[in-house]
Amino acid sequence: MAEISTTQPARLTVLAGPTAVGKGTVSADVRDRYPQVWLSVSATTRSPRPGEVDGVHYLFVSPEEFDRMVAAGEMLEWAVVHGRNRYGTPRRPVEQKLAAGVPVLLEIDLQGARQVRDAVTASGLEARFVFLAPPSFDELVRRLVGRGTEDSEERERRLATARVELAAEKEFDVTIVNDDVHRATDALVSVMGVGSTTAVAG
Repeated sequence: MAEISTTQPARLTVLAGPTAVGKGTVSADVRDRYPQVWLSVSATTRSPRPGEVDGVHYLFVSPEEFDRMVAAGEMLEWAVVHGRNRYGTPRRPVEQKLAAGVPVLLEIDLQGARQVRDAVTASGLEARFVFLAPPSFDELVRRLVGRGTEDSEERERRLATARVELAAEKEFDVTIVNDDVHRATDALVSVMGVGSTTAVAG
C-alpha cells in the first residue's frame, strides 16, 4: 500500500458502512445532485449487476488484471469482500483530482477504509471518514432481502459481515443515518464542505 501524494489540501472523504446500507444509492445521489464532487470508481473482479455500467459504477476487471494492478502499486487500497470478490481503489485518478483541488468521495468497504486511513495518516493528507448507518439492524435485513441480488448463502454471509461492520462505527469521524437518501446525501456533502447552493436540482 502506497502513500497518497498531494500538492493541494483538497478534502478527501471516505464513505463506508455495512452491506446493503445504501452506500451506492447515496453516492449515486451525490453524483446526480452535486457534480462538483468526484466519485472514485472502484475496480472489482465481480460480475456486473443489472444496470451497472463499466467505468461508471465500477471498473470490471479480470482476476489477472487485478493482480497486475496490485503488483504495480496502482491500488490505493484493495480487499477481498465477503470471502469472494476483490475490490480496490485505483490510486492515480484520486491523486490527480485531489491535486487539482477537486473534492473526492471514496465509497468503499470497511477494510478499504482502514487501509486508506493508514495511507492518509502516513502522507499527512486531510481526510474525513464517514460511517453510513441503517436506522436499525432489522431495516438493514429488510433492505438486503429486498434487493434480491444474492442467494440465501450469500445473504447469510453478508449479514454476518454486516454485524461486524456495524461494530466498527466508533472508528469513524462522523455517522450519518440513512433513513432518507436525499437527507443522507445532503448531510454527506455538508461534511465534505461542499456548498448546498451549488447543488443541482433533482
